[in-house]
Order: sequence, then structure tokens, then C-alpha cells
Amino acid sequence: MYGIKNCDTIKKARKWLSTNDVEYTFHDYRADGIDAKWLEEVEAIVGWETLLNKRGTTFRQLSDAQKENLNTQTALALMLEAPAMIKRPLLIHNDQHIVGFKDAQYQEIFK
Repeated sequence: MYGIKNCDTIKKARKWLSTNDVEYTFHDYRADGIDAKWLEEVEAIVGWETLLNKRGTTFRQLSDAQKENLNTQTALALMLEAPAMIKRPLLIHNDQHIVGFKDAQYQEIFK
């Protein structure tokens, strides 16, 4: 699981995994960092539109020009510069890449 440890959604997802006895490893974008190669690989699987957190404070603070001119390259550059713009959590399980947390979705994945 990838994310930022103080994120409320991450806390919910981690609690769900622990409560349901699912072992996992947590990678904190801020503390552990990310690199361009990893981000490009994930983007190729889920798409930058899915990966980019447009609801967060960091994204909302961007200029209108930055928001309007988004494409793969600009979105990846923004996410590398400010990992808080990566939607959380990103769960990789059995080669599936699941972005976000929904109780029902996790129940389906780990049944």
C-alpha cells in the first residue's frame, strides 16, 4: 500500500486491512519517496487521470493555467514534485492496482 501516513483515507484503509488480518507493507510517499520510473509504471496501468488527486489542497492551490494544461507529462511532474497530489491509497495486490479505498471493494478483493 502506498500513501501518506497522516491521510484519513489511508488510516481507514490500514485499519480495514489490520481488522481483517490482511498483511501488508506500507510505503509513505513523503517519508520513503517515489521515483519517476515507478510513477510512470503505475500511470501506464491506471492512467494519470485516476492517479491525480484533484480534490486535495495541493492540487487546488495550483494556478488555473497549471490545472487547464494537464497531460501525462505535466501531471507526472506535478505528482513527483508534490506526492500529496497522488490519490490515496494505491494498493497493489496480485498485480491489481486499486486507487482509493472503499470497504466493499476491499471485501471483494480479499474475500
